Amino acid sequence: MTSKTFIAALIGGVVAFLLGYLIYGMALMNFMAANAGSATGVMKTEMSSTNMIHIFIGNLAGAFLLAYIFDVWANIRTFSGGAQAGALIGFLMALSFDFVMLGTSNIMNFKGTIVDIFASAIMVALVGGVVGWWLGRSK
Repeated sequence: MTSKTFIAALIGGVVAFLLGYLIYGMALMNFMAANAGSATGVMKTEMSSTNMIHIFIGNLAGAFLLAYIFDVWANIRTFSGGAQAGALIGFLMALSFDFVMLGTSNIMNFKGTIVDIFASAIMVALVGGVVGWWLGRSK
């Protein structure tokens, strides 16, 4: 992994963290709360600094996955290419995870699951676009 890949992952992690706040923490907060499943006590109501660090680490890991795939395997070097690949990867990962969770838990109902899949695809598309753009910058 090159330093360019590492920096792309760091930038992608920051973008993912900020987009997560905008999409899930603001735009979809009430919708997701209204479409929670019957499980109780699973959502944290207070966001401590430790919780925020955990969220950032998760976002950073996802950005590292994209940066590695784009740089080492797929040679993606544009915002458009990264956004397209990110949308597909985000959609398929969320589809897989969310439907397994829907089938095995009561965290979210069907409507919330569908919205989460598309919100994830949009979020990962934007992160992928930024990662692809960074990797394509001239040396």
